[in-house]
Amino acid sequence: MSEIVYDAATVFCNRFIDRRSRTHDQRVQAARSGKQNIAEGSMASGTSRKTELKLVGVARASLEELLLDCKDYLRQKGLSLWGKDHATAKKIRQLAYASDRSYMTYKAYIEKEEPEVAANTLVCLIHQTNYLLDQQLRQLEERFLKEGGFRFGYTGSNNKKVGDNN
Repeated sequence: MSEIVYDAATVFCNRFIDRRSRTHDQRVQAARSGKQNIAEGSMASGTSRKTELKLVGVARASLEELLLDCKDYLRQKGLSLWGKDHATAKKIRQLAYASDRSYMTYKAYIEKEEPEVAANTLVCLIHQTNYLLDQQLRQLEERFLKEGGFRFGYTGSNNKKVGDNN
């Protein structure tokens, strides 16, 4: 989902925010940070749960920043922020269940619709991604508290565990 948010935010910003503005860059970077920190956290999971937890938390914070930016955009432009019961918001949320979900699933809402629809689509996508990240963070926190912060794995070459002194 974070990759979809990144692609959608980039297209949205390119369509509706001056590319030379700091606002454009900040919003695209917040989306990128969300995506990249999830990937980096996943890579770190093999060696440090603490690092994984931290990076997923940074991703969540970056997407929250992007969400606030989208809401600011709507407010500043005098556009409506849809509630969860808005008919189009419901349609967009249902797309999350598509088995082949990708940016292409949401493309028409981001690339063809007016700013209100595009921004609210992005809001829906961010909410869905944040929901998933919140679940992941809860699981990571529980595992960290239960099992500790380091995960030892085999190096492969000498079958010693990483961290073993023998």
